[in-house]
Amino acid sequence: MRAARLISLVLLLQNRESMTAAQLAHELEVSERTVHRDVLALNAAGIPVYADRGRAGGYRLLGGYRTRLTGLSRDEADALFLSGLPGPVGDMGLTEVVATARLKVLAALPSGLRDASNRVEQRFHLDVPGWFREADPPPWLAELAGAVWRDRTVELRYQRRDRVEVTRTAEPYGLVLKGGAWYLVARVDSGHRTYRVDRIVGVSVGGDGADFDRDESFDLVGYWAGQAERFVRHLLADEITVRLSPAGLHALRYVAESPAVREATANAGEPDDDGWVVTRLPVESVDVAYGQLLSLGPEAEVLAPPELRARLADAARRLTRLYAGH
Repeated sequence: MRAARLISLVLLLQNRESMTAAQLAHELEVSERTVHRDVLALNAAGIPVYADRGRAGGYRLLGGYRTRLTGLSRDEADALFLSGLPGPVGDMGLTEVVATARLKVLAALPSGLRDASNRVEQRFHLDVPGWFREADPPPWLAELAGAVWRDRTVELRYQRRDRVEVTRTAEPYGLVLKGGAWYLVARVDSGHRTYRVDRIVGVSVGGDGADFDRDESFDLVGYWAGQAERFVRHLLADEITVRLSPAGLHALRYVAESPAVREATANAGEPDDDGWVVTRLPVESVDVAYGQLLSLGPEAEVLAPPELRARLADAARRLTRLYAGH
Protein backbone atom coordinates (compact mmCIF):
# COMPACT_ATOMS: atom_id res chain seq x y z
CA MET A 1 0.00 0.00 0.00
CA ARG A 2 2.72 2.51 0.96
CA ALA A 3 4.88 1.64 -2.05
CA ALA A 4 1.97 2.36 -4.38
CA ARG A 5 1.35 5.66 -2.59
CA LEU A 6 5.01 6.72 -2.95
CA ILE A 7 4.91 5.97 -6.66
CA SER A 8 1.69 7.95 -6.97
CA LEU A 9 3.25 10.91 -5.15
CA VAL A 10 6.21 10.97 -7.55
CA LEU A 11 3.94 10.70 -10.58
CA LEU A 12 1.72 13.51 -9.30
CA LEU A 13 4.72 15.82 -8.97
CA GLN A 14 6.00 14.76 -12.38
CA ASN A 15 2.63 15.57 -13.97
CA ARG A 16 1.91 18.85 -12.16
CA GLU A 17 5.43 20.13 -11.42
CA SER A 18 4.54 21.65 -8.03
CA MET A 19 1.94 20.76 -5.40
CA THR A 20 1.36 21.79 -1.81
CA ALA A 21 1.25 19.26 1.01
CA ALA A 22 -2.49 19.90 1.30
CA GLN A 23 -3.03 19.18 -2.39
CA LEU A 24 -0.99 15.99 -2.22
CA ALA A 25 -2.81 14.88 0.91
CA HIS A 26 -6.15 15.41 -0.84
CA GLU A 27 -5.10 13.46 -3.95
CA LEU A 28 -3.58 10.58 -1.98
CA GLU A 29 -6.33 10.58 0.68
CA VAL A 30 -3.86 10.79 3.57
CA SER A 31 -2.89 13.42 6.14
CA GLU A 32 -0.35 16.18 5.48
CA ARG A 33 1.86 14.60 8.15
CA THR A 34 1.90 11.38 6.07
CA VAL A 35 2.86 13.40 2.98
CA HIS A 36 5.83 14.92 4.86
CA ARG A 37 6.95 11.45 5.97
CA ASP A 38 6.61 10.09 2.43
CA VAL A 39 8.73 12.92 1.04
CA LEU A 40 11.46 12.12 3.56
CA ALA A 41 11.31 8.46 2.51
CA LEU A 42 11.62 9.41 -1.16
CA ASN A 43 14.61 11.63 -0.42
CA ALA A 44 16.25 8.75 1.46
CA ALA A 45 15.70 6.56 -1.61
CA GLY A 46 17.48 9.10 -3.81
CA ILE A 47 14.47 10.69 -5.49
CA PRO A 48 15.03 14.47 -5.59
CA VAL A 49 11.83 15.88 -4.07
CA TYR A 50 12.36 19.27 -2.48
CA ALA A 51 10.20 21.97 -0.94
CA ASP A 52 9.78 25.57 -2.10
CA ARG A 53 9.27 27.86 0.90
CA GLY A 54 6.86 30.77 1.01
CA ARG A 55 3.22 31.45 0.24
CA ALA A 56 3.37 30.00 -3.29
CA GLY A 57 5.63 27.15 -2.26
CA GLY A 58 5.12 23.43 -2.44
CA TYR A 59 6.84 20.20 -3.27
CA ARG A 60 8.48 19.65 -6.64
CA LEU A 61 10.94 17.35 -8.35
CA LEU A 62 14.43 18.58 -9.15
CA GLY A 63 14.39 20.03 -12.67
CA GLY A 64 14.61 17.41 -15.40
CA TYR A 65 14.02 14.41 -13.15
CA ARG A 66 11.76 11.81 -14.75
CA THR A 67 10.72 8.57 -13.12
CA ARG A 68 10.94 5.35 -15.08
CA LEU A 69 8.11 3.83 -13.08
CA THR A 70 5.58 4.46 -15.85
CA GLY A 71 5.23 0.91 -17.15
CA LEU A 72 1.75 -0.48 -16.53
CA SER A 73 1.30 -3.71 -14.62
CA ARG A 74 -1.17 -6.27 -15.96
CA ASP A 75 -3.80 -5.34 -13.37
CA GLU A 76 -3.35 -1.63 -14.11
CA ALA A 77 -3.58 -2.16 -17.87
CA ASP A 78 -6.78 -4.18 -17.48
CA ALA A 79 -8.35 -1.78 -15.01
CA LEU A 80 -7.51 1.30 -17.09
CA PHE A 81 -10.39 0.48 -19.43
CA LEU A 82 -12.76 0.91 -16.47
CA SER A 83 -11.52 4.36 -15.53
CA GLY A 84 -14.59 6.09 -16.96
CA LEU A 85 -16.82 4.40 -14.38
CA PRO A 86 -15.58 5.65 -10.99
CA GLY A 87 -18.55 4.37 -8.99
CA PRO A 88 -18.48 0.76 -10.24
CA VAL A 89 -14.67 0.75 -10.10
CA GLY A 90 -14.83 1.63 -6.41
CA ASP A 91 -17.53 -0.99 -5.80
CA MET A 92 -15.22 -3.66 -7.23
CA GLY A 93 -12.29 -2.53 -5.08
CA LEU A 94 -10.20 -1.27 -8.00
CA THR A 95 -9.94 2.45 -7.19
CA GLU A 96 -6.24 2.42 -6.27
CA VAL A 97 -5.23 0.28 -9.27
CA VAL A 98 -7.09 2.53 -11.73
CA ALA A 99 -5.71 5.71 -10.12
CA THR A 100 -2.12 4.46 -10.38
CA ALA A 101 -2.61 3.38 -13.99
CA ARG A 102 -4.05 6.79 -14.81
CA LEU A 103 -1.08 8.60 -13.30
CA LYS A 104 1.33 6.42 -15.26
CA VAL A 105 -0.45 7.19 -18.51
CA LEU A 106 -0.43 10.91 -17.73
CA ALA A 107 3.28 10.77 -16.90
CA ALA A 108 3.99 9.21 -20.29
CA LEU A 109 2.07 11.89 -22.22
CA PRO A 110 3.70 15.01 -23.66
CA SER A 111 3.17 18.02 -21.42
CA GLY A 112 0.74 19.58 -23.90
CA LEU A 113 -1.64 16.63 -23.61
CA ARG A 114 -1.69 16.17 -19.84
CA ASP A 115 -4.89 18.15 -19.50
CA ALA A 116 -6.76 15.45 -21.47
CA SER A 117 -8.02 13.76 -18.33
CA ASN A 118 -9.48 16.95 -16.85
CA ARG A 119 -10.93 17.99 -20.22
CA VAL A 120 -12.84 14.73 -20.54
CA GLU A 121 -13.99 14.69 -16.89
CA GLN A 122 -15.44 18.19 -17.25
CA ARG A 123 -17.37 17.22 -20.38
CA PHE A 124 -18.56 13.63 -19.92
CA HIS A 125 -19.72 11.72 -16.86
CA LEU A 126 -21.37 8.29 -16.70
CA ASP A 127 -23.73 7.88 -13.75
CA VAL A 128 -24.62 4.22 -14.15
CA PRO A 129 -26.98 3.20 -11.31
CA GLY A 130 -30.68 3.96 -11.64
CA TRP A 131 -32.56 6.53 -9.59
CA PHE A 132 -33.82 5.78 -6.08
CA ARG A 133 -31.48 2.84 -5.48
CA GLU A 134 -29.30 2.08 -2.51
CA ALA A 135 -25.75 3.30 -3.05
CA ASP A 136 -24.05 0.49 -1.13
CA PRO A 137 -22.54 -2.22 -3.37
CA PRO A 138 -23.39 -5.90 -2.75
CA PRO A 139 -21.20 -7.32 0.04
CA TRP A 140 -19.38 -9.94 -2.07
CA LEU A 141 -18.77 -7.82 -5.18
CA ALA A 142 -15.07 -7.11 -4.56
CA GLU A 143 -14.28 -10.80 -3.95
CA LEU A 144 -16.12 -11.78 -7.13
CA ALA A 145 -14.33 -9.07 -9.14
CA GLY A 146 -10.98 -10.43 -7.93
CA ALA A 147 -11.97 -13.96 -8.96
CA VAL A 148 -13.11 -12.71 -12.38
CA TRP A 149 -9.80 -10.90 -12.97
CA ARG A 150 -7.74 -13.95 -12.00
CA ASP A 151 -9.92 -16.73 -13.48
CA ARG A 152 -10.31 -18.28 -10.03
CA THR A 153 -13.00 -20.85 -9.25
CA VAL A 154 -15.46 -19.86 -6.50
CA GLU A 155 -18.02 -21.58 -4.35
CA LEU A 156 -21.23 -19.55 -4.14
CA ARG A 157 -24.01 -19.68 -1.59
CA TYR A 158 -26.99 -18.22 -3.43
CA GLN A 159 -30.51 -17.42 -2.27
CA ARG A 160 -33.06 -18.11 -4.99
CA ARG A 161 -36.29 -16.16 -5.42
CA ASP A 162 -38.14 -18.78 -3.37
CA ARG A 163 -35.70 -18.05 -0.47
CA VAL A 164 -34.10 -21.48 -0.79
CA GLU A 165 -30.32 -21.31 -0.37
CA VAL A 166 -28.20 -23.37 -2.77
CA THR A 167 -24.45 -23.91 -3.15
CA ARG A 168 -22.75 -23.85 -6.53
CA THR A 169 -19.15 -24.30 -7.66
CA ALA A 170 -18.74 -21.75 -10.43
CA GLU A 171 -16.18 -20.36 -12.85
CA PRO A 172 -16.81 -16.56 -12.85
CA TYR A 173 -16.57 -15.23 -16.39
CA GLY A 174 -17.76 -11.66 -15.92
CA LEU A 175 -19.74 -9.05 -14.02
CA VAL A 176 -22.51 -6.95 -15.56
CA LEU A 177 -24.02 -3.76 -14.12
CA LYS A 178 -27.62 -3.37 -15.34
CA GLY A 179 -30.00 -0.71 -14.04
CA GLY A 180 -28.03 -0.33 -10.82
CA ALA A 181 -27.95 -4.10 -10.11
CA TRP A 182 -24.85 -6.29 -10.45
CA TYR A 183 -25.02 -9.72 -12.11
CA LEU A 184 -22.42 -12.49 -12.18
CA VAL A 185 -22.08 -14.55 -15.36
CA ALA A 186 -20.46 -17.88 -14.50
CA ARG A 187 -19.95 -21.30 -15.99
CA VAL A 188 -21.59 -23.95 -13.83
CA ASP A 189 -21.21 -27.57 -14.92
CA SER A 190 -21.32 -27.37 -18.72
CA GLY A 191 -23.23 -24.14 -19.25
CA HIS A 192 -23.24 -20.46 -18.38
CA ARG A 193 -25.68 -19.05 -15.84
CA THR A 194 -26.50 -15.63 -14.45
CA TYR A 195 -26.75 -14.74 -10.74
CA ARG A 196 -27.82 -11.51 -9.07
CA VAL A 197 -24.89 -10.51 -6.89
CA ASP A 198 -27.11 -9.07 -4.15
CA ARG A 199 -28.62 -12.56 -3.68
CA ILE A 200 -25.23 -14.14 -3.10
CA VAL A 201 -24.87 -14.71 0.65
CA GLY A 202 -21.40 -16.26 0.70
CA VAL A 203 -18.33 -16.59 -1.51
CA SER A 204 -15.32 -18.84 -1.05
CA VAL A 205 -12.54 -18.15 -3.55
CA GLY A 206 -10.41 -21.16 -4.46
CA GLY A 207 -6.77 -21.17 -3.41
CA ASP A 208 -3.69 -22.15 -5.39
CA GLY A 209 -4.50 -24.62 -8.12
CA ALA A 210 -8.12 -23.45 -8.35
CA ASP A 211 -7.66 -21.49 -11.58
CA PHE A 212 -9.95 -22.45 -14.44
CA ASP A 213 -9.29 -22.43 -18.18
CA ARG A 214 -11.40 -19.66 -19.67
CA ASP A 215 -13.10 -20.31 -22.99
CA GLU A 216 -11.60 -17.42 -24.97
CA SER A 217 -14.40 -17.63 -27.55
CA PHE A 218 -16.99 -16.68 -24.92
CA ASP A 219 -18.51 -13.26 -25.73
CA LEU A 220 -19.76 -11.61 -22.52
CA VAL A 221 -21.44 -8.70 -24.34
CA GLY A 222 -23.22 -10.98 -26.81
CA TYR A 223 -24.23 -13.44 -24.08
CA TRP A 224 -25.72 -10.69 -21.93
CA ALA A 225 -27.62 -9.12 -24.84
CA GLY A 226 -29.20 -12.48 -25.64
CA GLN A 227 -29.98 -13.25 -21.99
CA ALA A 228 -31.54 -9.84 -21.41
CA GLU A 229 -33.78 -10.15 -24.47
CA ARG A 230 -34.86 -13.69 -23.54
CA PHE A 231 -35.48 -12.64 -19.95
CA VAL A 232 -37.80 -9.80 -20.94
CA ARG A 233 -39.56 -11.95 -23.55
CA HIS A 234 -40.08 -14.67 -20.93
CA LEU A 235 -41.61 -12.14 -18.56
CA LEU A 236 -44.06 -10.84 -21.17
CA ALA A 237 -46.24 -13.93 -21.07
CA ASP A 238 -49.64 -12.19 -21.30
CA GLU A 239 -51.26 -9.57 -23.50
CA ILE A 240 -53.91 -6.87 -23.09
CA THR A 241 -55.81 -4.67 -25.53
CA VAL A 242 -55.63 -1.00 -24.70
CA ARG A 243 -56.75 2.32 -26.17
CA LEU A 244 -54.21 5.12 -25.75
CA SER A 245 -54.31 8.89 -26.21
CA PRO A 246 -51.31 10.54 -27.92
CA ALA A 247 -49.99 11.45 -24.46
CA GLY A 248 -50.58 7.89 -23.24
CA LEU A 249 -48.72 6.37 -26.18
CA HIS A 250 -45.82 8.70 -25.53
CA ALA A 251 -45.76 7.94 -21.79
CA LEU A 252 -45.95 4.16 -22.33
CA ARG A 253 -42.14 4.01 -22.64
CA TYR A 254 -41.83 5.09 -19.00
CA VAL A 255 -44.07 2.38 -17.54
CA ALA A 256 -43.54 -0.69 -19.76
CA GLU A 257 -40.56 -2.71 -20.94
CA SER A 258 -38.89 -1.63 -24.19
CA PRO A 259 -39.81 -4.78 -26.22
CA ALA A 260 -43.44 -4.38 -25.12
CA VAL A 261 -43.46 -0.71 -26.14
CA ARG A 262 -41.96 -1.53 -29.54
CA GLU A 263 -44.56 -4.23 -30.17
CA ALA A 264 -47.42 -2.03 -29.00
CA THR A 265 -46.26 0.79 -31.27
CA ALA A 266 -45.98 -1.56 -34.24
CA ASN A 267 -49.45 -3.04 -33.56
CA ALA A 268 -51.20 0.32 -33.13
CA GLY A 269 -54.15 0.93 -35.44
CA GLU A 270 -55.04 4.14 -37.21
CA PRO A 271 -55.70 7.12 -34.88
CA ASP A 272 -59.31 8.18 -34.42
CA ASP A 273 -60.48 11.79 -34.73
CA ASP A 274 -59.01 12.61 -31.31
CA GLY A 275 -55.69 10.86 -32.00
CA TRP A 276 -56.39 7.79 -29.82
CA VAL A 277 -55.13 4.40 -31.04
CA VAL A 278 -56.03 0.81 -30.15
CA THR A 279 -53.17 -1.66 -29.75
CA ARG A 280 -52.09 -4.93 -28.14
CA LEU A 281 -49.59 -4.57 -25.29
CA PRO A 282 -47.51 -7.54 -24.05
CA VAL A 283 -47.43 -7.61 -20.23
CA GLU A 284 -45.95 -9.78 -17.50
CA SER A 285 -49.34 -10.39 -15.86
CA VAL A 286 -52.72 -8.74 -15.25
CA ASP A 287 -51.48 -7.62 -11.82
CA VAL A 288 -48.41 -5.93 -13.29
CA ALA A 289 -50.49 -4.39 -16.10
CA TYR A 290 -52.87 -2.94 -13.49
CA GLY A 291 -50.06 -0.92 -11.93
CA GLN A 292 -48.67 0.14 -15.30
CA LEU A 293 -51.99 1.31 -16.72
CA LEU A 294 -53.07 2.95 -13.47
CA SER A 295 -50.03 5.21 -13.71
CA LEU A 296 -51.22 6.41 -17.13
CA GLY A 297 -54.49 7.64 -15.59
CA PRO A 298 -57.04 9.02 -18.04
CA GLU A 299 -54.64 8.64 -20.99
CA ALA A 300 -55.35 4.90 -21.28
CA GLU A 301 -58.49 2.75 -21.53
CA VAL A 302 -58.24 -1.04 -21.17
CA LEU A 303 -60.56 -2.87 -23.57
CA ALA A 304 -59.55 -6.44 -22.67
CA PRO A 305 -59.37 -8.59 -20.63
CA PRO A 306 -62.63 -7.76 -18.81
CA GLU A 307 -61.21 -8.41 -15.31
CA LEU A 308 -58.47 -5.81 -15.79
CA ARG A 309 -60.96 -3.28 -17.17
CA ALA A 310 -63.19 -3.88 -14.13
CA ARG A 311 -60.29 -3.39 -11.69
CA LEU A 312 -59.31 -0.07 -13.29
CA ALA A 313 -62.94 1.07 -13.38
CA ASP A 314 -63.21 0.32 -9.66
CA ALA A 315 -60.01 2.27 -9.01
CA ALA A 316 -61.45 5.23 -10.95
CA ARG A 317 -64.64 5.15 -8.87
CA ARG A 318 -62.67 5.09 -5.62
CA LEU A 319 -60.55 8.02 -6.80
CA THR A 320 -63.72 9.95 -7.68
CA ARG A 321 -65.09 9.40 -4.16
CA LEU A 322 -61.78 10.51 -2.63
CA TYR A 323 -61.79 13.79 -4.53
CA ALA A 324 -65.56 14.41 -4.67
CA GLY A 325 -65.63 16.59 -1.57
CA HIS A 326 -62.74 18.88 -2.65
